[in-house]
Amino acid sequence: MKTILVTGGCGFIGSHFVRLLCSERSHRVVNLDNLTYAGNLANVADITSENYRFAKGDICDQDLLNHLVEKEKPWAIVNFAAESHVDRSILDAKPFLETNIVGVQSILESIRKFPVERFMHISTDEVYGDRSGKESASEQSPVAPSSPYAASKAAADLLCFAYHRTYGLPTIVTRSSNNYGPYQLPEKLIPLLIRNALNGMPLPIYGDGKQVRDWLFVEDNCRAILGVLKKGQIGSIYNIGTTEERSNVDVVEAICSILSERKGIPLDKIKERVESVADRPGHDRRYAIKSSKIRQEIGWTPTVNFISGLTRTVDWYLSHSEWISQVVSGEYRNYYDSVYEREWNMRG
Repeated sequence: MKTILVTGGCGFIGSHFVRLLCSERSHRVVNLDNLTYAGNLANVADITSENYRFAKGDICDQDLLNHLVEKEKPWAIVNFAAESHVDRSILDAKPFLETNIVGVQSILESIRKFPVERFMHISTDEVYGDRSGKESASEQSPVAPSSPYAASKAAADLLCFAYHRTYGLPTIVTRSSNNYGPYQLPEKLIPLLIRNALNGMPLPIYGDGKQVRDWLFVEDNCRAILGVLKKGQIGSIYNIGTTEERSNVDVVEAICSILSERKGIPLDKIKERVESVADRPGHDRRYAIKSSKIRQEIGWTPTVNFISGLTRTVDWYLSHSEWISQVVSGEYRNYYDSVYEREWNMRG
């Protein structure tokens, strides 16, 4: 039975991937997570497989990584560990540089000492930058990140390719579009709006709300990542997207409609709480990627359309109020105030 080391497996996408691996019952899974605000043991509390192990630790800790990789001898490492929210990177970029760049370099150094057959780094379509007025980005498109977050992910991608070229490490990079689904922290658009709507709070939308994104249900993304892990070409990039582009305004409308139906609240009563707030600095208008490569080489296609996935997501949050209450306490309040109530109280 092959061991797969998943870093950041208690986060949003990582926990779904760990759950997918455990459901297959053909892998032993070691989940390394530092349990920052974004990592939550409750996200994997339902995993009972005897072939699953959790280890607490920071990917920037070289000694810990070396010990873990040497001891567990994983067939593959899949790296989800990251600071991942653009807004937070604008407020303070330093944690993004530490985790997203130094942390990835630490993993690569461990692999140099204790080789694995595959290292998959999970990246983002945001490395391609704003595609407004441009064609969708392919894997050959140049990186042009706009935010500190996207820049840190692009730097990590380049490190992976440099270590592949220089040291022959078996690196693969996936770049997915906007993920959504259960267990996503309400700092991101969809869970933020659901949580606020359920609590009678304003529904904030940046600027005119016409920013366009490709929306990808998290379980579809995890299936794609697993497919690339098994069949992808070493040294390659794989875009993962649906081509189902929607503006933020359209997303808000859909959430309001589903909540109105589910909760029996008049639609106009929910929509009247939608309000424009100060846009974030450097906000890209459109992200869009081509995903023909993964469809042709791996045979992956998305199976969950946006409205179906959004309905499943809303229903999950409606039935997990305790989880929401836990993750929005303390530190989350400070973040929310800095972005939505103080209108980008920039430090520096």
